[in-house]
Amino acid sequence: MEPKTLGWADYVVLAITLSVSASIGIYFRLTGGRQKTNKEYLLGGQDQGMLPVAFSLMASFMSSISLLGVSAEIYMYSTLFFIINFAYLLWTPVAAYLYLPVFYKLQATSAYEYLYLRFGSKARTCASLMYSLQMVLYMGIVVYAPAIALEALTGLNQNISIILVGAVCMFYCTLGGMKAVIWTDVFQSLLMFAAVISIIFTAAKQKGGLSQIWEIAEKGDRIQFFNINPDPTVRLTYFSLLIGGGFTFLSLYAVNQTQVQRYMTMKDYKTAVRSLWISTPILILLSGCTAFSGLAIYSKYYNCDPVLSGRISSRDQLMPLFVVETMGDVTGLSGLFVAGIFSAALSTVSACLNSLAAVTLEDYIKPLYLLWSGQEVPAAYSAQLSKMLALTYGVICIAVAFLSRLLGGVLQASLSIFGMVGGPLLAIFTLGMFCPCANEPGAVLGLLVGLVSSLLLGFGGPKPPLHTLPLSTAGCSTNLTIYAASPVLAATVTPTSQPTEYFYLYRVSYLYYIVISFGVAMVVGLVVSWLASACGRPPGELNPDLFVPPVAKYLRRKKLEKDMKSNREEKKEAEYTFSVHL
Repeated sequence: MEPKTLGWADYVVLAITLSVSASIGIYFRLTGGRQKTNKEYLLGGQDQGMLPVAFSLMASFMSSISLLGVSAEIYMYSTLFFIINFAYLLWTPVAAYLYLPVFYKLQATSAYEYLYLRFGSKARTCASLMYSLQMVLYMGIVVYAPAIALEALTGLNQNISIILVGAVCMFYCTLGGMKAVIWTDVFQSLLMFAAVISIIFTAAKQKGGLSQIWEIAEKGDRIQFFNINPDPTVRLTYFSLLIGGGFTFLSLYAVNQTQVQRYMTMKDYKTAVRSLWISTPILILLSGCTAFSGLAIYSKYYNCDPVLSGRISSRDQLMPLFVVETMGDVTGLSGLFVAGIFSAALSTVSACLNSLAAVTLEDYIKPLYLLWSGQEVPAAYSAQLSKMLALTYGVICIAVAFLSRLLGGVLQASLSIFGMVGGPLLAIFTLGMFCPCANEPGAVLGLLVGLVSSLLLGFGGPKPPLHTLPLSTAGCSTNLTIYAASPVLAATVTPTSQPTEYFYLYRVSYLYYIVISFGVAMVVGLVVSWLASACGRPPGELNPDLFVPPVAKYLRRKKLEKDMKSNREEKKEAEYTFSVHL
């Protein structure tokens, strides 16, 4: 298929949206505190509103890969994936009322400062390094993946896409700090909604209504909302979606630096909790629209699949293909879609840049400077350092995006790292906040063993091929060359090998990777902590503020009982000494 280039109106729409994002950075650089302190630059002055932060929390979660990937997921595997949104709703109270109070009491810029206070410098360094590597790789891929799809179908050069996203992110992040990031996230969230809704309404107009899209999807067996099979080797079930999706949600919304830093931008804990609760329905709404856009795309290609017919090479190109074939004649509409994809990338990358700057300053530079000079980093230089770090990470992001083209098949594997690292990181925070018996040796070893287990699950193999729902080329026009013959089509739809031929753990649903790695890290952490305590390495004096509220309440009560007992014993000792003296 010959790529269709964007028209002048599309480029105008794209230029306007990028200019608005850049202008927000200039505005916050010239107003308010002008980002002269770290409180202003990294935490937005801690006076941000609930609604903007709620949109920012959602935008940090939904990347361009999410928009392209969720629609393709629904197209190939049915609407069952939408159930994962209920996991977000069910697990929000856990993040809001157990994990979030701990971070709010600390008022730390970096979430990994908690690990230093709870365990020590080794745990902090291991976890923050793991997070930094994870986010650097993810940033590059978030920029590169949509650039591939857009170049293949719209003729928009991927080099231009990469440089535009990276440069605009660096510009408004460096100038405007967290305030600019939050408010551009609001603007970019609206563009994401506009992109997917435009797809839905275009398809509805072509098919004669939303009900027609639904009817076509039903005939193609794409409408599925019920699967309670407990077998963990089944790719998607209620159990895998609600449990695995819940752990994924916690790894991002409960302990991830990107989200924790946004909580810290608000004036108090109650405001932060309200913002988290508001962000959840916004996330579900965008996810629902994206899922329905997958059905809209299916309504066009249900009888002439673009991959099987050789028109595109990847399912991630389904959404851009639909846009250029159905919306290209409407002036500026393709540009709006491209702006929405760009915005999804911008919001995710800008969140990463700001968070990486905070982690690098708080967890690497400040401790090293203190060790080298014996003094704290001067406050006057902290904000400037943060800006330079954000700029540096922006350059690294662009470099990784360009290097991603060399990854080939490793591209999908690199995306998987983001999810697999989440389990061990969630475990080390959970170990610290829930388990008073845990200590640094257990935390560090648990983190590393959990990471190894998740990498083995993710990259080990061989794994059985995936079963997709029926795909057809029966409706393709006669002048369209079909690159896949019928035997190949059958093999694509129904794998010839039996799943039972593969090692059991390699058949487990990918949604359980984070659950398994979390469990391994927790068990290893507790066992090693117990062994270390038995060998004379007790956890030491425990600060109740470092634990979730129920555990903190228990520790305070035990400490009070211990103090009262100690006072009684001292009183008895004093009375005994007095009587002996007499």
